[in-house]
Amino acid sequence: MVILTAYILDSILGDPEKWPHPVRFIGALISYLDKKLNIREIKSPVKLVYRGALLTALVIMITVLLVVSIQLLLSSIHWILGNLFYAYLAYTTLAVKNLSQAAMQIYSYLEAGDIDSARYSLSMIVGRDTNNLSESEITRAAIETVAENFSDGVIAPIVYLFLGGPMLAILYKAINTMDSMIGYRNQKYLYFGRCAARLDDVANWIPARASVFFLMIAVLYKKFNIKNVWKIMIRDRNNHSSPNAGYPEATVAGALEVQLGGASTYFGVKSTKPLIGDSAHSLDKKKIPQAVQLMQTASLVSVVILSIIHILIGGIRWNMAGIL
Repeated sequence: MVILTAYILDSILGDPEKWPHPVRFIGALISYLDKKLNIREIKSPVKLVYRGALLTALVIMITVLLVVSIQLLLSSIHWILGNLFYAYLAYTTLAVKNLSQAAMQIYSYLEAGDIDSARYSLSMIVGRDTNNLSESEITRAAIETVAENFSDGVIAPIVYLFLGGPMLAILYKAINTMDSMIGYRNQKYLYFGRCAARLDDVANWIPARASVFFLMIAVLYKKFNIKNVWKIMIRDRNNHSSPNAGYPEATVAGALEVQLGGASTYFGVKSTKPLIGDSAHSLDKKKIPQAVQLMQTASLVSVVILSIIHILIGGIRWNMAGIL
């Protein structure tokens, strides 16, 4: 029931800024180690890869040590405190409400004609430069972010909660946070962030493909053109620099019948991504709430299905224990 509990808490609470949050601590730890290990004077690619691998190992070990220590301490006081800590930990790994609010805030600004505020809000959740984006470019970036983060910010934590509980889910969040902070393919992080980026690719391999399954069920429920969605997903799933992000992005593009990818600018450098989807419809701002609703429906579907499987597995184990 940990998945359902985490989902309900996330749906109600979201991510209050002033609350203690494991990912904020992990982010601060990564920033500290980045400053200590990613030294500008070091030019050797091999040394930078090794130092990046050291950062990755330290973040994982420190995260595990702290989580286990806190859980043992609280459990020694009372078992309920230990369970409450695990429930809180599980809840902090999900980002359904936060992602929904961020995307809908962008949509609200676009609806009000406040493109500058929409650009600023978008800059809070993407790595690309947003200062000169048009309305359609903002819409495209918002949809891409909802689709990609559905996989690594929602489905991946849910899958790891299902497979290994809060500990495995928070370990995944540590890996994903490292990738988001040092996994860039620029001069500073090309070698230093390589270990974190590759580990994140591995960690997201199953969730990215599972996200397609849950999105397809949501597509059926929302009565989108399932044949077109499947066609676009199969055709364009590899049209992405990431081995994983193309799966949910192609599925969402097929559902909304829009075209994602294309030109973007990162840190002043223009980059052209392969196109995903067909431009049957323009990138109208109203596509943003449609993407959010699709993501929310698929999230609920994943929670229900995996919770039922978890209960069934628990029942089978109980019966087997009784037989033995």
